[in-house]
Amino acid sequence: MIVCSCNVFTDHDIRNAVTVAQTPPRTPGQIYGCLGCSAQCGRCARTIKKIMDEALGACAKACCSGCPHGAGRAGPDVDPEFALAAS
Repeated sequence: MIVCSCNVFTDHDIRNAVTVAQTPPRTPGQIYGCLGCSAQCGRCARTIKKIMDEALGACAKACCSGCPHGAGRAGPDVDPEFALAAS
């Protein structure tokens, strides 16, 4: 399904960007960057966020320190035990 008609990308493009990236995008703005475009009208931002959350599953709300989706979320000075509290 086409999610963004201004930039013409689909839900599959969003899911792919979230799942294959070494450090997955966490915002709709980062998705635009991963797909080589920028927001135009912005009407798709909520849908992009919803698809991202679905693609990440439980990780969308809180990643554990060993999860590849959590890479880069906590700063270097944060003890992994407290990574969730700091994010």
